[in-house]
Amino acid sequence: MHTSDPTGNQLQDILQSSTPVLLDFSATWCGPCKTLAPILEDVKAKTGDKMRILKIDVDKNPKLSQEWQITGVPTLMLFKAGKLLWRQSGVMPAHQLLQVLQPHLG
Repeated sequence: MHTSDPTGNQLQDILQSSTPVLLDFSATWCGPCKTLAPILEDVKAKTGDKMRILKIDVDKNPKLSQEWQITGVPTLMLFKAGKLLWRQSGVMPAHQLLQVLQPHLG
């Protein structure tokens, strides 16, 4: 489901897509991140090809985390056509996340 840790250039190309991209900034040591993983699996199952979900490990990508001012994990960011549409830190239930994402899915 997740493409893990794309490089900066790959990520910029992906974010320019007309398909919405949900970035999941997380860490292996983060308990809430582990709670969020099956929620994102559920969301991906319900959205299919209408959205892409990428997991980014903040410890492996400190430059990217700093660039986007990630101060807590998990942090979710939704992009479409290069624009940041939504951002939130913390875990939220799948139904609530789907409500946020739905208007942006083609």
